[in-house]
Amino acid sequence: MENLKSNEILDAKGLACPMPIVKTKKAMNTLEAGRVLEVQATDKGSKADMKAWAESSGHQYLGTIEEGEVLKHYLRKSSNDDAAEKKHPNVINNEDLEKKLEANEKIVIIDVREAAEYAFNHIPRATSIPLGELEERINELNKQDEIFVVCRTGNRSDLAAQKLSQNGFTKVNNVVPGMSGWKGKTIGIDLK
Repeated sequence: MENLKSNEILDAKGLACPMPIVKTKKAMNTLEAGRVLEVQATDKGSKADMKAWAESSGHQYLGTIEEGEVLKHYLRKSSNDDAAEKKHPNVINNEDLEKKLEANEKIVIIDVREAAEYAFNHIPRATSIPLGELEERINELNKQDEIFVVCRTGNRSDLAAQKLSQNGFTKVNNVVPGMSGWKGKTIGIDLK
């Protein structure tokens, strides 16, 4: 496929979540409204991350082209400079979630990291639904449940929490800072 025309190219190859999004935010801040940014990344999770971030920040996600190991994401900066990035209002810290687990409260934990991240290390009772699969698997969840969404740093889980709220889920909490700071029990593949 021939290269699409973009106004700027951002190299985010070799970076893992949340760095492609962090670099994209900075690049979008300096881009003129209406211009197109091409973000080159190798993190497979960046496809869902870019789309969700663009939706939450008011920018337009145009699409992603895969060229070998490189994902080329195309984003158009919104013409409304006041398009403030939305954040999910209900946030809980790791320690409070851990207390709920210890008290055996009836809660649902959704881990929106990639399947490989989940396999190696996750919170007991957490269900793996990678961010990129959330829309197609949303019917697996009950709107009456109290849901806690976790990822590595709180960025993907924030986007997932927003998506759930937009779909009528009212008891959704984003867990911050997520697995990067989790000190509670975990299960996963045992590496010996």
